[in-house]
Amino acid sequence: MALHVLSAYSQDSIPARKKVAVVLSGGGAKGMAHIGALKVIERAGIPVDIVTGTSMGSIVGGLYAIGYNANILDSLVRTIDWDYTLSDKEDMSQQSLRDREKQNTYFLSRGFTLGKRNSNDGGLIKGKNLTQLFQKLCLGYTDSLDFNKLPIPFACVATDIIDNTEYDFHSGRLPQAMRASMAIPAAFSPVRIGNKVLVDGGLRNNYPTDIAREMGADIIIGVTVQGAPKASDELGHTISILSQIIDVNCKNKYDENLAITDIPIRVDTEGYNAASFNDNAINELIHRGEQEALKHWDELIALKQRIGIEEDYQPTIHYPKSTSALTEKIKVNAFAFENVTPHDEHFIRSKFHLSSYDSIDSRQEEKIATSMRVDLFYQTVDTRSIPDGDGYTLVFTAGNKKTSQVNLGARFDTEEMVALQINADYPLHMAIPIDADLTIRLGKRTMAKGELTFHPRSFTRPSLSYIFRHNDMDIHEEGERDHSFEYNHHQGNLTPINFNIRNFNLQANIRWDYFHFLGNILTTGDTPVKLDNNHYLSYRALIHYNSENNWYFPTIGSRLKMEYAYTTDNFAQIDGKAGMSDINANWRTSIPFSKRLTLQPMLYGRCLFGANIPVIYGNTIGGEWFGHYIEQQMPFAGIGNLEYTDLHFIALQLQAQQRIATNNYILLCLAAAQHADEFKDILQQQTMLGAQLAYYYNTLFGPLGATLGYSGKTKQLNFYINLGFEF
Repeated sequence: MALHVLSAYSQDSIPARKKVAVVLSGGGAKGMAHIGALKVIERAGIPVDIVTGTSMGSIVGGLYAIGYNANILDSLVRTIDWDYTLSDKEDMSQQSLRDREKQNTYFLSRGFTLGKRNSNDGGLIKGKNLTQLFQKLCLGYTDSLDFNKLPIPFACVATDIIDNTEYDFHSGRLPQAMRASMAIPAAFSPVRIGNKVLVDGGLRNNYPTDIAREMGADIIIGVTVQGAPKASDELGHTISILSQIIDVNCKNKYDENLAITDIPIRVDTEGYNAASFNDNAINELIHRGEQEALKHWDELIALKQRIGIEEDYQPTIHYPKSTSALTEKIKVNAFAFENVTPHDEHFIRSKFHLSSYDSIDSRQEEKIATSMRVDLFYQTVDTRSIPDGDGYTLVFTAGNKKTSQVNLGARFDTEEMVALQINADYPLHMAIPIDADLTIRLGKRTMAKGELTFHPRSFTRPSLSYIFRHNDMDIHEEGERDHSFEYNHHQGNLTPINFNIRNFNLQANIRWDYFHFLGNILTTGDTPVKLDNNHYLSYRALIHYNSENNWYFPTIGSRLKMEYAYTTDNFAQIDGKAGMSDINANWRTSIPFSKRLTLQPMLYGRCLFGANIPVIYGNTIGGEWFGHYIEQQMPFAGIGNLEYTDLHFIALQLQAQQRIATNNYILLCLAAAQHADEFKDILQQQTMLGAQLAYYYNTLFGPLGATLGYSGKTKQLNFYINLGFEF
């Protein structure tokens, strides 16, 4: 939660001193250079009386106007997770593990509202996380106010696309004004205020020095990151073309406004674009802004005489009380809800015991907002804090209710070739909210799943599901295809206990399975063997924990999954004997050795006990992920296809993950395993060894890469290519 901060500079009363304005242009990520330039302006001792900005300039300028000086802004932009902030994803730390898995399965998610228009539509990104960030950073300035009464008077620019006119914010809600000013058309949803539909102000006035003059500025120091238009041979990819369109449209008023600037600081941002929000780019852009401003050092010092201050004059800098602006607690006198039904308000107040709070931090605020979206199905939830005596009233404003959401996933790999998965979420707005979920998978492994999840006030989410799978499986023996079989699998799950707290999930359920085999097991060189159709009933308990900071390429955190199942064919036994006990677990932790190198030891295995072990439940190994081909499958380095192994299997894996540049990864994996049909003999068997080397590029559509491996079991090289999230 942002701290209510003081102005970066005191407004010293100096007779006859001229007013100085700092004007910051738009430019997306390139606007990080503004922070470097502000550092030099502060170092030179120049008082700042007015700030104006557009797009990224409005964000940096708006925060500067309420007290975030350049050094704090520098620290702040480096701590923000920009990949998350510039998306509509839910905060992973506030999601259940099931929701996190869904978020890391589909590359495209779209919500639909029937009937009442959703004001947050109109762009690929609704900007939910940006809005929340601005609300936190602007604590104390989130209600409607006059921007001239901010610690430093401020204004920013948006474009009203109803009549293609410039709209200048001199008052209103500061977070909303900043959000409107940077709403790049088609990329971000516009901001609607009354009859106005507002998008990025750069389309009309990307460098608003004229507004600073109108606000009474005598002297203007301007920072612009707007580059010259690119030549035809430089427009070779989508980002460069989009950047060119923005730059050309942002020429409105630019030359005229540049001409009235006393000290124009034009930062060279060559090599970077509006989307360059990675760590290296932010560091370099801030550095370039600082270096360019230093070239004007003598002009800045000489400017003091024109302003009417001494050459050694230094404004008093007031730092925020804490630099932990996103986690600081505030005192809450009351909670208020807007556009929320009385039943839903009671639901939230009961779940979070809101009447008992006298202070709250950003994490608790986000939990409440997340529950309103996840449990009560509001599409958006905005928060703002209104000063109230010695504290604040925290207001949660809900958007329209979600009627449905469709998620799309697609992947390619050299084993299955192409697979497509479609998921539809339909919330049922009842006394106890229910989430109806339907998933269809098309490919070599066809699957259809329907699930109802109940959302009572407690953390438990009971569920009921049915799954149909059609599998056509090839089983290999020491690398060679040995046999195959085709079957339909029907599965029903009743999960009365489904307890979720952040990274932890506890489940207890009853499962029914029915296997219908569509022919014989075709065994190489032998007589075909027929499998009988059968049904099984199992009792299961599952513990799942995951604190990893990245679903596919974590650098910190651990994951643990342990399951016990007792399987029968008559509620107690299998073929008149004791049922089958299934114990399986996997544990992995990430140990960072540097910013780029991470070691990931993993221990996993599965042990089956019982007089009758159905073939269909037997242990299998191979592939890249747990359960990729069939539910009980375990990966093993160097083995690409499914291979049956003994009833007891325990493996240890050590993986080194080296990040190259931003999203490129080299993975070296070594594995060893012990296995036997009798648990007492597991250490007597020869150790199975395997190794693989992989390269992956983390794309918006999922990991893209290739793996080359070798195992002592197959005694042959295995080559595998993958594109897309795992499902």
